[in-house]
Amino acid sequence: MARSRKVTVSTDTHGHTAGWTETELAPATAPDPTAAAFFDVDNTMMQGASIYWFARGLAARNYFTSADLARFAWRQLRFRLLAREHAGDMSQAKEAALAFVEGWRVDDVERLTEEIFDELMAPRIWSGTHQLAQRHLDAGQRVWLVSAAPVEIGRVIATRLGLTGAIGTVAEVVDGAYTGRLVGDLMHGPAKAEAVTQLAAVERLDLARCAAYSDSANDLPLLSAVGRAVAVNPDGTLLRQARQRGWEVRDFRTGRRAVKIAVPSTAAAGLVAGAVTAGLALQRRRRSG
Repeated sequence: MARSRKVTVSTDTHGHTAGWTETELAPATAPDPTAAAFFDVDNTMMQGASIYWFARGLAARNYFTSADLARFAWRQLRFRLLAREHAGDMSQAKEAALAFVEGWRVDDVERLTEEIFDELMAPRIWSGTHQLAQRHLDAGQRVWLVSAAPVEIGRVIATRLGLTGAIGTVAEVVDGAYTGRLVGDLMHGPAKAEAVTQLAAVERLDLARCAAYSDSANDLPLLSAVGRAVAVNPDGTLLRQARQRGWEVRDFRTGRRAVKIAVPSTAAAGLVAGAVTAGLALQRRRRSG
């Protein structure tokens, strides 16, 4: 029997596209249509931030320098500190996010993402988290990634890992090329919970039967929206919340390795993308000079 596949589009509260989803069911497993699992990506499914590794891959392809990349990481840390005290920084991140792909063809970005995933991201997938996702698939449930990273990155990761699909930050596309503007908001914090709630309505999911996995207290709205919340490689705030609420905790980190992967984090995805803008602009000037 052939596998079945369907593609659906989820939208935000303003009717904007919030992410694409693909469903593929193996014939050997009876589908469980009302239950699903939602996984954060950065530091949950993968060590570090996917947008950071994407930037590393671009740097290796001479789109900008290693020095530029070091500055990106520093700006990311600074953003994390400022964002806790100044709500306006998220709006600034929104303006900067995805601007680096302005004028690029969608198919070129997807090709680069696939290459960079295979080179830099795949070795950093947490096998333990991947196994958790596989358990849901084996039970006939669908599994979506939910990330602040560009949805193109999320879709590549989901495809490579054999998952259902991805929800992520969406860039506006006109005539097959990116405009550099966002559609809706960054897929961050409460926006994740809203997107999952909308997806559940479209896919007729029972959120009480669904599970969510994350490392960050920023995802408390998402974790609180489902019947089963799991803290994976949790930060201190999320660990405390998980203990208070009786949530399951899974930690796949050990020793110094846990410290190394604490940053970069999802919260800074918009800033890193914005920082990439400066690197690409500099590289273009160098090439044209």
